[in-house]
Amino acid sequence: MELRRPIPNLRHLRAFREVAECGNISQASTRVHLSQPAITQAIAKLEDTLDVTLFERRKDGMFVTESGQLFLGRVDRALGFLERGAREALQQGQRKGGKGFGKFDQLLTSAQLRALTAVSKAENFSLAARQVGISQPSLHRAARDLERLSGIALFDKVSQGIQLTPSARVLVQHVNLTLAELEQGFVEIEELKGVDSARIFVGSLPLARTFVLPRAINTLAKARPDVQISVIDGPYDDLLHGLRHGEIDFLIGALRDPVPIDDVEQEPLFLDQLTIAVRTGHPLAKKRKLTMRDLGGYPWVVPREGTPTRDHFERMFADSDTSQSLIETSSLILVRSLLLESDRLAVISAHQIRHERQEGLLVNLPFDMRDTNRPIGLTLRRDWHPTKSQQLFLDAIREAGDEVKASL
Repeated sequence: MELRRPIPNLRHLRAFREVAECGNISQASTRVHLSQPAITQAIAKLEDTLDVTLFERRKDGMFVTESGQLFLGRVDRALGFLERGAREALQQGQRKGGKGFGKFDQLLTSAQLRALTAVSKAENFSLAARQVGISQPSLHRAARDLERLSGIALFDKVSQGIQLTPSARVLVQHVNLTLAELEQGFVEIEELKGVDSARIFVGSLPLARTFVLPRAINTLAKARPDVQISVIDGPYDDLLHGLRHGEIDFLIGALRDPVPIDDVEQEPLFLDQLTIAVRTGHPLAKKRKLTMRDLGGYPWVVPREGTPTRDHFERMFADSDTSQSLIETSSLILVRSLLLESDRLAVISAHQIRHERQEGLLVNLPFDMRDTNRPIGLTLRRDWHPTKSQQLFLDAIREAGDEVKASL
């Protein structure tokens, strides 16, 4: 996860949180081990960065403003991710004889976070330094300082460059979630000022791209035309990784059973059924009853191995055979073209080809597929708190899902 703004000074964020909790700078100074002038300066810099007033300064103390209260919630969550990341990284692999600090998250700097995330992407110190625009010695020093603070081995040299240790991978995930939380905090402050700077990242699996996602995007665009939406396509495992690292806000598509990992949760929208699709006028479309031998006599278009639809195709032919060629693709455009211009068959979502069926281009073969119902829905990080724009988008997706459900 990368912030569109510089990573705030972590000591400033901690000072802000402590002043908000204590209600005065004097007590906060003791708790964060900073002088009162340093805390005053930290809050002033943070207010300048956000262009809002975080505290109402009165004789009887410092009182959090509406903007301050909004941002405080995000800062609490962000620092909480850092704390958990540090704790889990230590549990994952404390270096034998390491002399790091047990709560090293309290000592982390934004430069160290930037170095860690850059190296995790580039897997090379020199390339990482160029990507973040600092010198290689500076980035290398920040990365090694992080190792000394934590007492954990974070980087291993390999022939291709630098490889993160298991502890580092745990820490990187939580650092990315920290940055994602702060980005949401910045967006919420902008919303409070009447500026919609939200950018929503959606991981999209094929089944959502035909109707639900386009309908929801158009609905949100009418309500909030300034919101930017990035739709990210890819294999499920890659999208799940992006979701768990805060690089994607949520996924939409076929749900997994069981839930793949305990830090995400799934919300079903509607049930989808597979069908066998062919072009209008296909020889098999004229038959009232089909056998596996009939199906095996034609070439197929199939999704890649490991997907739920491909698994069902393999089960269909577990006791039979298809001696014809298979074209493997996840592109609906390619599937559509292959079906329209040949006698190929495809196991595909009935919802996915609704437009083609309505236009009379494709038809469903009369083959029993009643056992292929599967839930289509949302996958979200557990305990994720959406911004207002993200919530509006989720609501639009749910409404589109209800439309599909009503049409089935």
